[in-house]
Amino acid sequence: MISKCLAIAFLATASMTGTASAQTATNPVDSTASATAHKEGEWRGSKLAGIDVYNEANEKIGDINDVILDRSGKVANVILGVGGVLGLGEHYVAVGFDKLKWVDQPVTSTTASTTSAPANTPATTSAPDGTTRTTTGAATTTTTTTTTSASKRWYPDHAVYNATKDELKAMPEFKY
Repeated sequence: MISKCLAIAFLATASMTGTASAQTATNPVDSTASATAHKEGEWRGSKLAGIDVYNEANEKIGDINDVILDRSGKVANVILGVGGVLGLGEHYVAVGFDKLKWVDQPVTSTTASTTSAPANTPATTSAPDGTTRTTTGAATTTTTTTTTSASKRWYPDHAVYNATKDELKAMPEFKY
């Protein structure tokens, strides 16, 4: 995993270095075009590796193993790892970056759970949106707390791809 992150960071640095060396003294750099801070909507490439991929039915079908850039520095494909255990026996497939739907919110669970607590004991439940609710007694008091916003991160929570795990396994394997 660390080597994948280093490889992605190296590719990003190499693509930026090539762009910087192509500039000449006769074409001064516009100070507003230089990136000096993270902008909303930009993601760190190193954080995309490891992101889980789900299908439309909220079933985990794999995870992102790598990001492939073209010569211009644009993302061409994302390499998904499907199946296997701890990276062994994993089937790698290339999927177009634009074929993935990127989601900032955590995956919503399709299962329901019921918790019964003694009459005077507070019951605490957590919602997928990061909200925690505490109920005491006969549902007389409810406290709501919201945790850190997903928009503060430099990467999405997960991706959605319209396929099943079996369909991905049937795709041609990506060879490094």
